Amino acid sequence: MSFLRITPFFLAAVSVLSAQGHASTGAAQLPAHATLPITFTATVSAAHAKAGDTVKARTMQPVHLADGRVVPSGAIVLGHVVQAAAFEYDKTPYAKQAAGTLRIQIDSLEVQGTQVPLNVTLRAMADPLTSRQASEPKSTDLDSLSTTTQVGGDQLTPSQSEIRNQDGDVVGYNKHGGAFAHLLANSRDAVACDAGDTEQPVAIFSASACGLYGFYGMSLLSSGNVDSSRIELSSTRSNPQIWRNTTALLEVMPESIASK
Repeated sequence: MSFLRITPFFLAAVSVLSAQGHASTGAAQLPAHATLPITFTATVSAAHAKAGDTVKARTMQPVHLADGRVVPSGAIVLGHVVQAAAFEYDKTPYAKQAAGTLRIQIDSLEVQGTQVPLNVTLRAMADPLTSRQASEPKSTDLDSLSTTTQVGGDQLTPSQSEIRNQDGDVVGYNKHGGAFAHLLANSRDAVACDAGDTEQPVAIFSASACGLYGFYGMSLLSSGNVDSSRIELSSTRSNPQIWRNTTALLEVMPESIASK
C-alpha cells in the first residue's frame, strides 16, 4: 500500500526535475538579429592553419540572451577552421595567380560554462590597425573631447550620449557598457547588411558598418549570408589571414534562414 502511495509522488518529482533541467539548458540562446562585437585572440593564417583548428574570440560588449540574462564583455566565442589553402606565387610568365583561401566557421558562445550554438552572419570585420584607430582618439588640437571615429565613419565622443554620422545625424548612443545602435542597411564587398529595428551593441563599429575594413589585397567570398556562420577570405597576393586583435560584428540569423 505504501508503495502505491509513494510512486505517483516520485514520478511527479522526476517529471518536475526533468522539466526544470530542460528549461535551464534550453533558455540559453541569443535572439534573432542580436549582434556580437568580437575580438579574435590569435592569428589564423592560411599559411599554417588546417581544417579543425580552433578559432577563438571574445565579446567586446555585454550581450543579452533571449531570456534577459546578460553575458558580460570578454565572453569566449569559439569557432574552427573549415578549410585553408596557402597562397603560392606562380612564376610562370603571364600566369593567372591561384587564390589562397581561408574559411572559418563560428560555432558557439560560452555562457556560464555551457556552449550556446551560434548561427550568425558577418556584418563587418576590421584589421587590428583599423580597430585600434577606431578605439583611440586622434591626437589633434582641433578636438579636445577625445572623439573617436568608429569603423564605418560614425563619431563617438566619450562625454556625449549621442553617436553621430558624418552628416551630424544621431545614429546611435554611447551608454554605460558601450556603444549601441539600430543597424542601418548597407552593402560592401560580398556582404549585404540589412537594417534593424532593435538597439544592439556595436562596440567600435558604426551602425552602417558593412564588409571588410583594412584587409588590403583580400576579398570576402562568402559569409553567413550564404553559408551559416562561415567567413571565407581569398587573396591572389598573399596568404589570407585573420590577425590577432582583428574585430568583427556578427549578427544572429533567424532560425528560418539559419536552417536553410
